[in-house]
Amino acid sequence: MPHKLVRMQRADAKVPARPVMLAIAGDSAAGKTTITRGLVQALGPERCTAVCVDDYHRFDRAERRDLPFTVLHPDCNYVQIMEQHLQLLAMGQPVLKPVYDHRTGRFARPLLVEPRHFVIVEGLLPLHTKLARACFDATVYLDPPEDIRRGWKVRRDTAERGYTAAQVLAELERREPESAAFIRPQRAFADIVIRFAPPTSPSPFTGRRVPAGTPLSAELLLRPTIRHPDLDGVVPDGTVFDGAVFDGTGGGSRAIHLRLARDADGRPVDALHVHGDAAREDSEMVEKAIWSRLGADAGPPACLGRTREGQRTEPLAITQLLLVYHLLDAAR
Repeated sequence: MPHKLVRMQRADAKVPARPVMLAIAGDSAAGKTTITRGLVQALGPERCTAVCVDDYHRFDRAERRDLPFTVLHPDCNYVQIMEQHLQLLAMGQPVLKPVYDHRTGRFARPLLVEPRHFVIVEGLLPLHTKLARACFDATVYLDPPEDIRRGWKVRRDTAERGYTAAQVLAELERREPESAAFIRPQRAFADIVIRFAPPTSPSPFTGRRVPAGTPLSAELLLRPTIRHPDLDGVVPDGTVFDGAVFDGTGGGSRAIHLRLARDADGRPVDALHVHGDAAREDSEMVEKAIWSRLGADAGPPACLGRTREGQRTEPLAITQLLLVYHLLDAAR
């Protein structure tokens, strides 16, 4: 089986040093590029290669207008070439990658991509096939509420890609069947599922209504398919009930809590909640505690948590920091 051969080759001790591979999948405007940008900055551009598999589109924007399917459909993408390039990158080999310019909707000159110590692959379909999935050390799926994602897409595409709001909404409706058929099923193959959503109101900590403008909270489903960081002493030592943490000892932090949840298939899974309405000092304590697990002397990277608009949110910073932890831990 080709996907099993890839895993065997990557595990072969005779193979020269190979990169650590992370996949970030999700629908359009789910936050993939924002997450990736922070990881690259935190790890250092000299140690990190970022690849967007949306570059493997078969058709430019003008050609797609007359097609019976959208870019979400595998037939609209060179999936086999994507698989070949992911295999080469996973073995530490360079590739000549196509380049799709989202601003113009056209293809640019191909780019020679050489894998550095870490390779972060993001896009619509990085987890679509077994062969692609076999190339990664860890996999992530971004799963924001649909109304949040649609708002993000309207803002981005009208500001950066020359669309009107009406055009964006119409395209979202056209894409919906293919999103359900090809994008969302990738959620089942992710080691970590990340969901940014408005904080619970009223706050479980204060009992008061969460004011408008509060940063989005984050929920991370930590599936047992990979090893996750030991959060003992970081999360509260208490009982979770209806999203509230009752901590009789005063230990842990009010910025996050861990509870046992049910996954989409009904199986139990750890759900880590990062609260958008937590005090800044509580969030910073969590970040320092996670970073210290890696034995680092300096504090966590200040570049984490930056949104597309340049604002910093602590739930995004903690989420990115956990992914940085996974990459550095895999490298060790």
